[in-house]
Amino acid sequence: MATWFISDTHFGHANIIRYCARPFATVTEMDAALIATWNEAVAPDDEVWHLGDFCFRNPRAPSSYLSRLHGRKHLVWGNHDGEETRVAQGWASSQPIAEIAVGGVSVVLLHYAMRVWHRSHHGSLHLYGHSHGRLPGDTQSCDVGVDAWNYRPVGMPEILRRMRHQVPRVAKPHGSFA
Repeated sequence: MATWFISDTHFGHANIIRYCARPFATVTEMDAALIATWNEAVAPDDEVWHLGDFCFRNPRAPSSYLSRLHGRKHLVWGNHDGEETRVAQGWASSQPIAEIAVGGVSVVLLHYAMRVWHRSHHGSLHLYGHSHGRLPGDTQSCDVGVDAWNYRPVGMPEILRRMRHQVPRVAKPHGSFA
């Protein structure tokens, strides 16, 4: 079983194509591509953490997408995830923030990027979305949105490789809070 991360799919949101210069002619094409890339990566028994903005301004029910996507899916709420999305049939869990461990690594999941987070001074990592690839991470944080990862979910090995090449975090000063 693998663990995957993704954010900002915006299923059904036609304007996101223009806002983010996504390479799709229509929302139908975008939705089909996002579902295909998701299911190519994710096995049915894998864990998937969606860090918000699952769908937006969409006449289709969120559950109509969830039922077509592989994996055991968890939602960390984004600013465009209304009550219908938060409680949709198909989420294994739904919450505003999550703290998990992946391969012994502590990870804090939130839709928004943070500068500090629980145990950040002790090696904990932070994954976020919302910025659509426009806010670079560092050696402890990373944007997992589809616009930053070729419209697909991303696994921890790839995230860690990217983090190694990002700008290092500023070292904590002697005597800093922890």
